[in-house]
Amino acid sequence: MGPVSSGSVSFDRAASYYDRTRPISAEALPRLMEILGRELEGRGRALEIGVGTGIVSLPLVERGIPMLGFDLSRPMLERLREKAGGNAPLPLVQADATAMPFRDDAFGGTVVRHVLHLIPAWERALEELLRVLRPGSVALVHHGDYPEPWRSLFDRFVEEAGVERPWTGLAPVELDLLHAWMESRGAGVRRLEPIREQVEEPLEGFVDGMRDGLFSWTWGVEEEARRKAADRVRSWAKEELGPLDRAMPRETEIAFWAYDLP
Repeated sequence: MGPVSSGSVSFDRAASYYDRTRPISAEALPRLMEILGRELEGRGRALEIGVGTGIVSLPLVERGIPMLGFDLSRPMLERLREKAGGNAPLPLVQADATAMPFRDDAFGGTVVRHVLHLIPAWERALEELLRVLRPGSVALVHHGDYPEPWRSLFDRFVEEAGVERPWTGLAPVELDLLHAWMESRGAGVRRLEPIREQVEEPLEGFVDGMRDGLFSWTWGVEEEARRKAADRVRSWAKEELGPLDRAMPRETEIAFWAYDLP
């Protein structure tokens, strides 16, 4: 089935570099798989919406969790196959999250990571998700944000570029809306054990990524305006934060929420 046009953001252009913008450290990944695997074990096949290049689903399959990968972008799915040696160890489906080509009650669980901010009709996507999940199943959702000072760089770029709303769907700061929506459908809400990690990373790479349009929230800005905005962010950051090429500790928290369906 080909992609359904719903306004959802396709990552076709990002397939070659996606893993660099959505990393999980080698230290954090085993712990994350333990936490997610414990939630999904014994539930039958689980669905990952926005499976991308398989950052989460591939290690879950290695752990013994039967998965199905679902994504709007064919190049992302092709990249997943390449990473798996040409033969993906899980079924892959290309379609839109707002019109899932699955029967009712098809899955025992789902993983949703860095996806809802890309779907304008995110409520419709969640309705579809609940339709294809069995009663008593679990939805595992990660809806994170940038830590400081990366968040300040993001805010400055949005201001300089004149972007009214950088997210096409549910913004990272609107997590309460997600909780309320799921609770209104009878779901219980649990915060899974967070995984804290710290990496050394220069700010320069993030500013370069904004200039080059690597991030989905820059794609709606014309190239010239994007580059000018990034240059202004660079100048501001050098004055406020110092040299951007020095490594800075980036402390992040990988926190999934579990929604237990009635």
